[in-house]
Amino acid sequence: MKHIARKRFGQHFLSDGGVIDAIMREIAPKPGQHMVEIGPGLAALTQPLVERLGHLTVIELDRDLAQRLRAHTQLTVIQSDVLKVDFTRINSAQTAMENIADAGEMPAKYSKIRVVGNLPYNISTPILFHLLGQVQAIEDQHFMLQKEVVDRMVAEPATSDFGRLSVMLQWRYVMDNVLFVPPESFDPPPRVDSAVVRMVPLADPPRLNEKLLSELVQVAFSQRRKLLRHTLGRWLEEKQFDGNFDVQRRGEEVPVAEYVALAQQLVQVA
Repeated sequence: MKHIARKRFGQHFLSDGGVIDAIMREIAPKPGQHMVEIGPGLAALTQPLVERLGHLTVIELDRDLAQRLRAHTQLTVIQSDVLKVDFTRINSAQTAMENIADAGEMPAKYSKIRVVGNLPYNISTPILFHLLGQVQAIEDQHFMLQKEVVDRMVAEPATSDFGRLSVMLQWRYVMDNVLFVPPESFDPPPRVDSAVVRMVPLADPPRLNEKLLSELVQVAFSQRRKLLRHTLGRWLEEKQFDGNFDVQRRGEEVPVAEYVALAQQLVQVA
């Protein structure tokens, strides 16, 4: 029976073989790597992934699709809302399996998980922040997203796309827009262009209070057209910050490194 895409799940199934091949080249999966796919759907990426990996863990919310996927002997299926999944626990379970493998004939080579997926566009940003909170368990991420979102993720300062999402991801990841995907590559076609982004966690990220960084960045971009002295400047005064930070700029004109440095100074003040 053909599965009908469900609008409430934001389902758009990838169907272009050429795009699938291009995504595989970007991900470059290798046998033995532990990979988790979010939203496998009709297995357009799942099948070529498992053929290269040998085994794959998938997270699928749709009960009917999850039931279909369970028939595949090389898949571990987690039927759940991805926002409720603890990726550190998935990582811990894999590490335990690798320790067993180390004691046997086949040595384990990989400890962190790689995450891939065609993310539901209606909840893509919450998923990105959910994974950010568990980034220590992740080797890299490759996601299909709305192109507009990817543009904001990788945006440079002093551009219209640069904003809160840019800062909150760039402080922790190196990111690249690696592939453009047109609407006709899906069934049914979405009304927007898509893109694939590569996200690699920084090996030595700056130490800071992430909650504090999130708060100050949210304040900085709360009124994009105004100079920061009207927003972040007043917020800094409330924090009794007496350091040097130029508030005669708009939020998008401040590089990520300066937001990071400010968050670090505020921790010292506190």
